Amino acid sequence: MKKSISIENKIPKANLAFIGGSSTYSINFPEDLKLLGVKVLEGKVFSTPFGDSPEFKLFKIDGELVHTVRMHGWLAGISRADASRQIFWVLEKAGVNTILAEGGVGAIRKDLELSHFIIPDDYIDLSLRRDIHLSDKYLLIMRDPICPELSKIITKASNKLFPERKVTRGVYAVTDGRHFESRAEVRMIESIGGDVIGQSLCPEIYLAREIGACYAGLYLIVNRAEGVGTDWSHKELRTIFYQEAMNVGRIIVESLRRIKQKQRKECQCSKLRKKTLLKSPL
Repeated sequence: MKKSISIENKIPKANLAFIGGSSTYSINFPEDLKLLGVKVLEGKVFSTPFGDSPEFKLFKIDGELVHTVRMHGWLAGISRADASRQIFWVLEKAGVNTILAEGGVGAIRKDLELSHFIIPDDYIDLSLRRDIHLSDKYLLIMRDPICPELSKIITKASNKLFPERKVTRGVYAVTDGRHFESRAEVRMIESIGGDVIGQSLCPEIYLAREIGACYAGLYLIVNRAEGVGTDWSHKELRTIFYQEAMNVGRIIVESLRRIKQKQRKECQCSKLRKKTLLKSPL
C-alpha cells in the first residue's frame, strides 16, 4: 500500500542538501548505512510553481539538517526539466548553500577503471534541457561550474574510506537519455573532449548557480561507453550498482560531515551569479 504524504508549503531551513542518483538508488539513504550521528526525520512533499515536488527526506547529521531527494527527483509522468525545477525551487526556499550529488557514468577515457570515481571539473552539455531556470533575474557565469572546495572535500572523504580507489577529474558530457549512446556518438563526444558520459549534471549545475549554491558530485564508473574496449554487460552493470551503493552512501555522509565540521575556504561560486543585463526599458 502506497503511503500517504501530505503536500506542505512551509519548507524547513537548511544549509546542506544531497541529490541522490543511480549509485545510491538501490538503498534507503541514509538509514541503511546505520551510521552514528545520522538521524532520519521524515519525508515531505512541497508545493512549487512547477508542480508538487518529489519526496524530500529530511535527516540530521551530527545535529545539522540535510534535505535529500532520490534519483534527481525523476518521476513517471514528470519531465526531467520540471523535476529539476521543483527540486531547486525547494532548495532555494530552504536557504541551501551547499549541494552534493552523485550518479553513475560511462567511461570514455581508457585510464578510468570500473567501480572507481570521477569528480568532474567541467562539462559539455549535449542535452536538450538547457533553457531551464527558476527566473530571469541572473546572468550565470559557468567559468568554474563545479565547486573546487567541495570537490576537495569529497576527494578526501573517498581517499579516507577507500584509499585503494582512484578519484580522478575530468569532463562530464551530458546527454538526454533515457537510452545509452551509440558508438558514433561516443566517438564524437571523445573528439570534443568528453571523458565520461551521464545524464544528470545538467541542468543541476545551472540551477545550483542560479540559487547561489556550491555544487559538486561524486560519480561512479559503472561501464565503458559503447566502442570503448569490450562491450559491457547488463549483469556487470547491475552488480556494480548494487554492490557499490553502500560505499557511495558512506562517502557522501563523510563528505557532509567534513563540510559541517570544517569551514571551507571562500570559493567563487556565489560570485559567478550576476544580475541580468537584459532589462525591460522603463
